[in-house]
Amino acid sequence: MNTQALAEDLIARTHRAVEQIASLAAHSGITFKTTDVVDAVERELPADYPAPTAEGALTRRDVITAMAEDILTGAIYEDQV
Repeated sequence: MNTQALAEDLIARTHRAVEQIASLAAHSGITFKTTDVVDAVERELPADYPAPTAEGALTRRDVITAMAEDILTGAIYEDQV
């Protein structure tokens, strides 16, 4: 398993979900939570999508939550300059 490609895929999926949900929120006036983004990403993942398996490791939901928060705050883009 290529962990770099997996991380990039999950970031892309999370970014798309953030854009879709934020756009819907902006147009409807309905607020959203980070968990709404996480749920949207999880629903779109294939059944065999890898999840962390190491004991004590973060769950996939934890990873997606961190990614979504970094996207929403802009932190994910700070090192790309």
